[in-house]
Amino acid sequence: MDIIRKTTDNTLTIILILLTLTSGTILASATVTRANAASPKATFANYELAGNPFVTGYNVGTSCPNTARTCQNTEGEPQIRADKAGNFYGSSENVFCVIGGLCGGTFAWRSNDNGQHFTTLIPPNSFSVGRPGISPAGGDTDIAVAPDKNTNGLYNVYVASLQSNPPLLNVYVSTSTDAGASWSINPTSASVAGDDREWIAADGANKVCISYHAIALTNDIVVDCSYNAGLVFTQHTSAFDPAHIAFLAGFNNIIGNLAIDPSNHVIYQVFSSIANSDELASCTISCHVHTVWIAVSIDGGNTFTDYTVYNNPNTNLDYGHQFINVSVDTAGNVYAVYSDDHNIYYSFSRTFGKNWSGPYQINNAPSKTAIFPWSTAGNVGELDVVWYGTNFYNGVDHPDTYPDTAAWNVYFSQNLNALVPGSSWTQATASNIIHYGGVCEAGVTCTGNRDLLDDFGVAASPTTGSAVIIYTSDQFVNSTAEPATRRSSTSPFCTQATNNDIDCEHTNIAVQTGGSTFFQTKHHLQVNRIDIENTNLQGGSSPDFKIRGENTGTVPISSVSVQLSGQPVTFTWSTAFPLQPGQSASAETTTLPLLLVVGDIYQVTITATLSDGTTETQTTSAIYTLGAGLGL
Repeated sequence: MDIIRKTTDNTLTIILILLTLTSGTILASATVTRANAASPKATFANYELAGNPFVTGYNVGTSCPNTARTCQNTEGEPQIRADKAGNFYGSSENVFCVIGGLCGGTFAWRSNDNGQHFTTLIPPNSFSVGRPGISPAGGDTDIAVAPDKNTNGLYNVYVASLQSNPPLLNVYVSTSTDAGASWSINPTSASVAGDDREWIAADGANKVCISYHAIALTNDIVVDCSYNAGLVFTQHTSAFDPAHIAFLAGFNNIIGNLAIDPSNHVIYQVFSSIANSDELASCTISCHVHTVWIAVSIDGGNTFTDYTVYNNPNTNLDYGHQFINVSVDTAGNVYAVYSDDHNIYYSFSRTFGKNWSGPYQINNAPSKTAIFPWSTAGNVGELDVVWYGTNFYNGVDHPDTYPDTAAWNVYFSQNLNALVPGSSWTQATASNIIHYGGVCEAGVTCTGNRDLLDDFGVAASPTTGSAVIIYTSDQFVNSTAEPATRRSSTSPFCTQATNNDIDCEHTNIAVQTGGSTFFQTKHHLQVNRIDIENTNLQGGSSPDFKIRGENTGTVPISSVSVQLSGQPVTFTWSTAFPLQPGQSASAETTTLPLLLVVGDIYQVTITATLSDGTTETQTTSAIYTLGAGLGL
């Protein structure tokens, strides 16, 4: 949907296009228990990114923060991910179309120093660099990073966005195999025409999947996968299984994000909907989506099974509020985070999405209202959650009608023991005020202020454990770290007079500078893959058990023994023991001591014997997947 915005500037006419065509309306285990005490409160430093469509070259190559005041952008609704080397990648959609300049499109950034600086990359889905430029895509951006290296020794980066000209026709996936130095573009990634609010997730070195609302199929959630880094998407399916699709579709769901566990390749698609088909007797379309669901695939995305995360008996309540979120920790535990437009809750699963505990409330005062949740998980039980929050709540107003006195901030909360019900969360304000007043959540049908658009993100560095948040602000700050964006040296468009308005909308970074961090508790043998796959295409019993780990201790590991459901497993290891500190080893076997059933969960016990004679035992769970369908 295009909205024309007129200005008094005689040199340029700016057409504001709200590219975020979201479904903001319904229409459209391993266990390491830490002390149950609050972690040190996190602190953050904030700065603006560079990506100005009004300047030649769009600030490509500019590193932020800097003292030159060139860190200016006009982007909103960003997302962020980190690769295994600790590099961060962010993307955000350009909300301005400039005659004679960049029209639409997505901006992207990379940080090689744990978020201390971000450099503006070439726009991922624009056909030209420099003026004039145009992009037929850019709405609802999402980003993914491959968990394994490509043939260049780097991690593929993927940026997905909706087609905007003509709108909603398809999903664009842009791929970089060289750390964002260049991009290839697939403009027809979706298998169904008429798409909304896409998400993207990566697996292996070259597998990437997208999910989206298929409007023509009454908001069915379609999952398409590519096995050649987005060049073509050849695998297509619905996230709704045959037993549930009749009532989960029909415009009765709000889509959440897509996630893939890189250890076992299980795919998770989260969403909210009604509880059962009986509810259709009282509402046939646009029902209240009071039930959180998750679709789980154990065959690489060929098929999904739908499970209830939490069903609130209050059928007048909605979960979504931009959006339901799912993340997975390194031990395979799954977390769903969701807002009821007042509070944010989480549920967790130790059984690969089959069974859930919760909900448990996360936010507390001064964030009396909490919306737009996003999460990232670390080692077992470690969970970071961010949201937009305000101290205002009167039990009557919807966020869209909040008064101008309602001040919004970015909030960050951390739990290092999230698998324990009632465990402590440490909440911190991660930004200055980013918006005042109402926040519209109705997507392109909004009639109120939509400057914050619909979502933002957080990621944690695998090397330092620190969090980096990417978010939207519409405030006139005009500091060295957060300069006001200009059209030219003589023509600003973000001024004190346009504060709290789309003219001042921009994307910022909040980088963690203090407090507790992820990945600090490690085993001597830090296991990062436990994968039991059925490799028989005909469905017979043909198990392949793979395990991979690293010596993160200070003494050599003399030997490793593994048991599956209490029975010893004999492995062939890739690295000779003793395993020295810093060394990695992987092992594989197709001979197991018991008959396995696809989809069942099995206990895995791993005992590492150190060179000093001490032992360390850890227990986790593994699910037997249909590996023949994974395509990796």
